[in-house]
Amino acid sequence: MASVHESLYFNPMMTNGVVHANVFGIKDWVTPYKISVLALLYDMTATKITLPERRRLNKLILPLQQGPDLTLGQFLKTVEECCPQAAYAVKLRLHEMADGELKDMEYFFSTLPTPFTAFDSEAYKTSVVGLFMRHMLLAYNKLSFSQVYKLYKSLQHYYHSHYAKPADGQAGLPALAADDSDMDLTSTEDTVGDRMDKEELDGPLHESELREQLIGPLSQKQAEYFLARQAYLLKNDENKALKPAALQEELNNMLKFNPDFAEAHYLNYLNSMRVQDIFLSAHSLLHYFDRLILSGNEGKSNGDEGYGRSLRYAALNLASLHCRFGHYQQADLALQEAIRIAQESNDHVCLQHCLSWLYTLEQMRGSDSTVLTEDSVKMAAHFCLPYLASLGIQSLVQQGATQGKTAHKLMDALKDTDILHWKHSLSELIEISLAQTTSIWRMYGKSTMALQQAQLLLNMSSLEPVNFGVQQNNTEAFAVALCHLAELHAEQGLYSAVSEILLHLKEQFPPHSQHAKLWMLCDLKIQFERHMNEGKYHLAEPLVTAISALNKTEGLYRKAQVLKALNRSTEAYSILQRLQAHCEKTKCTEVVIRVMLSTAELHWESSGFSTALPLLLQALALARQHHLQSLASESILHLAFTQLMLGVPEQALSVLHEAIEPVLAHGSVMDKGRALLLTARCQMAVAGFRPNGHGRADLHLAVLAVDTLKEATAYFSKLSCKERLRDVHFLQAQLHHALGQTSQRNKSAMLFRLLDQELQSPAPPVSMRL
Repeated sequence: MASVHESLYFNPMMTNGVVHANVFGIKDWVTPYKISVLALLYDMTATKITLPERRRLNKLILPLQQGPDLTLGQFLKTVEECCPQAAYAVKLRLHEMADGELKDMEYFFSTLPTPFTAFDSEAYKTSVVGLFMRHMLLAYNKLSFSQVYKLYKSLQHYYHSHYAKPADGQAGLPALAADDSDMDLTSTEDTVGDRMDKEELDGPLHESELREQLIGPLSQKQAEYFLARQAYLLKNDENKALKPAALQEELNNMLKFNPDFAEAHYLNYLNSMRVQDIFLSAHSLLHYFDRLILSGNEGKSNGDEGYGRSLRYAALNLASLHCRFGHYQQADLALQEAIRIAQESNDHVCLQHCLSWLYTLEQMRGSDSTVLTEDSVKMAAHFCLPYLASLGIQSLVQQGATQGKTAHKLMDALKDTDILHWKHSLSELIEISLAQTTSIWRMYGKSTMALQQAQLLLNMSSLEPVNFGVQQNNTEAFAVALCHLAELHAEQGLYSAVSEILLHLKEQFPPHSQHAKLWMLCDLKIQFERHMNEGKYHLAEPLVTAISALNKTEGLYRKAQVLKALNRSTEAYSILQRLQAHCEKTKCTEVVIRVMLSTAELHWESSGFSTALPLLLQALALARQHHLQSLASESILHLAFTQLMLGVPEQALSVLHEAIEPVLAHGSVMDKGRALLLTARCQMAVAGFRPNGHGRADLHLAVLAVDTLKEATAYFSKLSCKERLRDVHFLQAQLHHALGQTSQRNKSAMLFRLLDQELQSPAPPVSMRL
C-alpha cells in the first residue's frame, strides 16, 4: 500500500511535492461515508474471509480512505467486487445504525477496537488503518450532542437515499436477510416509509444536488489523491481514467472552490492534450505556472531563484507543447526564450533540457541535427543526466539507421544504452529501445528478428510501481510494437490474427488518444495491400484519401500504385516523379527506392526494358548502401525479370538464386509467390520451352518448373490473389501439355477458365508483369 504514496505528487517538473492550495472547503473528518469505511474495517476483523479476498480488501483500504467520498451504491459495489461477504456485513451494520436509534450509532463507536486498547487488533498504532481509526475516534469524541445528532441524521439520509425509488417515491429495503430467521427487520418498514414520504413532501432532489448534499466539496487530501490518481492513469492506462468530458467537469468544480490550485490546472493541461485542444492546453499550462509562482512555494525552496525557475520551465514546456502540435516557429521562439532565461540564471540542467528539445525540433523540421545531438549526449553525461543522455543516443541511432549505418554499430549503441537503462531502472526508455530495435530490424528486412523484439517488449514486466491495478501498456512504444506485429501477420496472410491485434489497439488507444494515428495508418495500409493483392482496385482507391490524411507521402505512393493498376500510366508517372523529388529532399530512402521500382514497372508497360535497367541498378545500389535487404531483394527480382524479357534467361536465373533465399526467409507471402513464379518462368525459358510446343525442351528443368509453380500456387491461394493464380494455371496448362500430361493439363485449363470467367477482365500478358 505504500506504493500509492509514491504517486501522490504527480508533476515531474515540481521541485517538491507540496500542494500549494490550502483553502479548499475542508469538511469534518466524521462523515457518513467515513463511517461506512470504518464499518468495513471493523467487519474485516470480525468476519471470516479467505486470504485472496483479504488481500484484495487490503489493496482497497487506502483508496477508500484517501479518495473522494462515494455514494453508498458506489461504495458497496466496490467492496462487493473484492469480497461479497464483507459487503453484506457492512450493509447489515449500516442498516442496524440507520434504521435504529441514536444509541445504536453510539454503541458502534463504543465497541470499536482502538489501536491502544485492543492489543490483539490488526489496527496497529502506526499502520494506515490505525491512524485512520484514531482520527475518526478523536473527531467523534470532540463532537457536541447536537453535532452527533446531526451526524446521525446525515447517516440516515446517506443510507436511505441509496434505496429510494424516484419513480414512485417509495423506499425499498435491501434484501439483506430475507431467509435469516435470526434477524427481525419487519418493524422498520413502516418507519422508513413514513420518513421517505416526509422527504418527498419537501420536493425531489436532482441527482447532482443530492450528490453535492451527500458528498460536498473535496477536502485537501482528497483533492490531492484524486489528481494523483487521474494523472497516473493518464500516463499508464488512459482507458481507466475518467473520460475527457467527465474529468473536465470534475476539474471545473474543483477550480470553482479554489481557482489557485496549481496541480488542477496541470491535470487540466494533460486532459486537454488527450483531445488535441490547442487553446485550452496552452491556457491551462500557463495558468499552472502562474499559480506555482503566486503560491510562493518556489521562492521558499529556491530563494530568489524560484520565480525565474518557474518562468524558464514554463517557456520550455510551452515549446514542447507547440512541437507536439507542429507549430515549429512558435516552438522555436519559446525555446529561445527558455534558453535566454536559463543562461541568465546559469541553470545548466535547464539548458540541457533546452538542447534536447532543440535537436528534436531540428529533426521535426527535417534538418540534420547529428552535431547537436552528439553535443547534447556529451553534456548530459557530464551533468549526470542519464535519461537525457539515453534519449540522445536513441535519437542518434534513429538518424544512423536512416543514413545507412550498419546494423551491428546501431545494435552496439542500443546495447550500451540498455545497460544504462537497467542500471537506473529507466523502464520507459527500455520500452522505447525495444520498439526502436523492432523498427530497425523491420527496416533492414529481417522480419524474424523484428517479430522477436516486438514479442519481447509485449511480454516484458514493467519496472514502474504498479498502482491502481494498471499496467504501463499504453505508451507509444507498445503501439509501435503492436502495429509492427499487425503488419508482419498481414504479410503472411494471417488476417484473423491481424483483426485481433487491431481490435486490441483500438481498445487500448481510443481514437481520441494521442497515439491512435499509428494504428489508424497501420489498419489502412493493411486494408489497401489486401485489396490490391486481391485485385479489388475499386475498394483500394477510396482508402488513398484516408491514408493521405494521416501521411501524405504514403498516400501519394499508394495513389500512384492504384493509377498504375488501372492502366493510367501518365498520371501515375507524374505522381511518382513528384514523390521522388520530395523524398530525395527529405532523405526518405525507402520510399525513393520503391518509387524507382514502380517507375521501372511503368517502363515495362511500354516495352522499355532497356530504359528500366539504369533505374533498377540505381535502386539496387541505394538499397545495398543502406543495408535494406528486403528492398535489395525486390530490386534483384525486378532486374531478373528485365533480363528475362531482354532474352538472357540464364543470367536472370543466376541473379534469382542470389535473392530467393532472403525472400523465402523474411519476405511476405506475396513476395514469395512472385519470386517462385518468376523462377519457374526463367526455368521454362532456360529449358528451351516454347509456348507453341515446337522445339525440344529440357525435361528436367520443365519438371522443376512444374514443382515451382505448384509452390507458388499455395502462396497465392493463401492471399486469394486470383489474378496471379490465373497466370499460374495458364503456365501450368502449357507445361503439362508440353510434357504430355493430358489430365493435369485439362485440370489446369479448367481452373484457368473458371478464374477467367470469375474475374471478368482481360488477362494482361504474363510476359509484361512481375
